[in-house]
Amino acid sequence: MNDQANSVDERYATTPATLSSWSRQDTTWMLGLFGTAIGAGTLFLPINAGLGGFWPLVILAVLAFPMTFFAHRGLTRFVLSGREGSDITDVVEEHFGIKAGALITLLYFFAIFPILLIYSVALTNTVGSFMEHQLHIMPPSRAILSFVLILGLLAVVRCGEQVIVKAMSLMVYPFIVALLFLAVYLVPHWTGGILSTANEVPAPSALLNTLWLAIPVMVFSFNHSPIISAFAVDQKRQYGAHADERSSQILCRAHVLMVVMVLFFVFSCVLTLSPAQLAEAKAQNLSILSYLANHFDNPTIAFTAPLIAFVAIAKSFLGHYIGASEGLKGLIVKTGRRPAPKTLDRMTAAFMLVVCWIVATLNPSILGMIETLGGPVIASILFLMPMYAIRKVPAMARYRGQASNVFVTAVGLVAITALVYSFIA
Repeated sequence: MNDQANSVDERYATTPATLSSWSRQDTTWMLGLFGTAIGAGTLFLPINAGLGGFWPLVILAVLAFPMTFFAHRGLTRFVLSGREGSDITDVVEEHFGIKAGALITLLYFFAIFPILLIYSVALTNTVGSFMEHQLHIMPPSRAILSFVLILGLLAVVRCGEQVIVKAMSLMVYPFIVALLFLAVYLVPHWTGGILSTANEVPAPSALLNTLWLAIPVMVFSFNHSPIISAFAVDQKRQYGAHADERSSQILCRAHVLMVVMVLFFVFSCVLTLSPAQLAEAKAQNLSILSYLANHFDNPTIAFTAPLIAFVAIAKSFLGHYIGASEGLKGLIVKTGRRPAPKTLDRMTAAFMLVVCWIVATLNPSILGMIETLGGPVIASILFLMPMYAIRKVPAMARYRGQASNVFVTAVGLVAITALVYSFIA
């Protein structure tokens, strides 16, 4: 095993860069990870997390950072354990064989691609509603509007991965400002909200049941696994033997930013609205922004909310496109076809454009069920597969025996069983 581990280290004998000062590229990746994770799901998190009551929300807030950081660090290390330039689909094949590689690639694609379709629908709905209700302009037909929006985002995609990450990092700034603005705006309107349940300490069984069902909501509100593979490949290219250390630093800072920003927003919302109002928002299937706009009847929120949603959805679309296209390219290559890289990029972009456009035009209600079905697969890839690799793959042997491995495995099992239970129920 030591010989195998040493052979792994020899691959990094030539180091492209050293761990000097923090670079602009590191900041770009940090914001890109933030941008992929913090999307439309964040706008529903205050409702889903707040309905459980005060104490479950506090426990989830404490667990938020370790749950998300350790899991994404494990997946990053898994990709880094492969050969130079190998993405997640190549690394799975390298460690577990051709059949396992093909299966994981297929699951990886079908776990991420439906989310891309959901963002296509949500983007069309958001822009159409904004044009009609805020700008008082009759939007074009749904087919034309969705085509223009998706084509515009794919134009960014065609500029390359680095441009996508830079575009996402730039879009993060107005999103952070908007979230902060809303969270601070609500402070004078805090009525105690969820604090009314602080004296109601739930029974241990009820508390565990609430946490069991709420953990997947928290996990997937911070999920940026679709961009982790591209992130890890770039870190190895930039830092070689130091890729693990620098990627962990970037992930840590990204997750601190995510947790602080989102939890401030969540607590500001749940301190403003009562549990009954949160339940009403859930029953109406509204995001927290839409409910707040109706609740306050405030033109500023009514105008700002769709813009925030647009930025959130657009940047998450770009981040998920990286993962979906990576999976699709892997599937094409594993069929035995080896088109030129530019041809493969064009084929992938054309497929994404056509399918996303058709789905966004049709606006099917089945997308929620597809997302639920993809949830357990994402949890398996994000939580369980890296932990299994740590136990079985010699290249990851140095990560064995860490307490975080047990924690990540436990959270992964909780998330998967809760998602399956929610779907069946």
